Amino acid sequence: MTTRLLNILTGINRISEPSSGSTILVHDLYGAMPDSHTTFLGRAPVDQAWKAAFDQMITLSTTKRPQGPDFGPYVDELTREVGALIERTRPDAIHAQYLGFALSLAFTRTADSIPIITIAHGPELMAAERSAPEREVMNEVAAASAAIVAPTSYLADRIDHLTGRRFTDRLTVIPWGIPLSNAQVRDQPPTGTGPLSLVHAGRLDDNKSTITAVEALTLTDQPHHLTVIGEGSLREHLEQQAIELGLRDRVHFDPFLPRTELWHRLPNFDAFVFTTKGLEAFGLVLIEAQAHGLPVAYSDLPGVRELLGNAGAPYTPGDPCSLALVLDGLGRDFPRRKGLIKAAINNAHRYDISTTGRRLRELTLRVISRHPTAT
Repeated sequence: MTTRLLNILTGINRISEPSSGSTILVHDLYGAMPDSHTTFLGRAPVDQAWKAAFDQMITLSTTKRPQGPDFGPYVDELTREVGALIERTRPDAIHAQYLGFALSLAFTRTADSIPIITIAHGPELMAAERSAPEREVMNEVAAASAAIVAPTSYLADRIDHLTGRRFTDRLTVIPWGIPLSNAQVRDQPPTGTGPLSLVHAGRLDDNKSTITAVEALTLTDQPHHLTVIGEGSLREHLEQQAIELGLRDRVHFDPFLPRTELWHRLPNFDAFVFTTKGLEAFGLVLIEAQAHGLPVAYSDLPGVRELLGNAGAPYTPGDPCSLALVLDGLGRDFPRRKGLIKAAINNAHRYDISTTGRRLRELTLRVISRHPTAT
């Protein structure tokens, strides 16, 4: 029996490089999806190594404009460009990344008879909760989607609420993953008690709340050391806060690292600190840390709890005192930390990107088969 080759059109309306969880995810996902041909729409500049995951890469030329007076004309222009690309590529299905935003809107307005599967990432939900126009965009995209994919049941429920529970039957949960075969646990895990070498990696903005980890170090009984890896709007503020809090020698800042470099460094730390205080769609970096044998101290958000369960050490989101207690506990109780290392590795193995790719392909085939124009 011949396996069907799926022709998929997708894209993210930003520069095409591994600069965020979403762009890293799609790179891994479509590189791991079997029996498919993927055309990706993105923005210049394009990272050539990152581009290699896709069979074809097309750069969008329409100038981006944010929500406001120029958003409508911008979407109209983008829609015309996307429509011409759909005619050229003739995909079997469209995977709209983000349940909202301009590119997904352009897909829905030009797809015609081509089924759309929308993949939620999180930022569009935060935008829809803040803004009525963004919520209208979300609902228009949802209405045009044959299926809506969320990485956790918590995120699926949030989408269901924001769309007035009109599309419940279209929602499905497919957890994200990472290329587990590339992750390495260090041969000799740390032993004994004492101050920990901690790492935090991610975007440095208000929602990620890195300041919680910095302030927690002023409250710990042990002189733990924290390395912060990443860039963002709050980097300079965080560096200044660390100095003002007397942590110049205990908090170190490194720039954003490509995944290969980040994964090379992760096994050198004793634990990972996750500090997001608001919505988190999935938290790929948590699985990356666990796959490298790091116990995780995490802010106890519903979606993250669903992801980690008992394989991490929770604390109250945004509460440095709560985090300090957890960190000192990990530093004093080595048997517990050793148990969390084992639990972390076992938990990470639930989230392989090849499984994500296979399940998304199976969903795409089901959607196509029940679509009126399916052949």
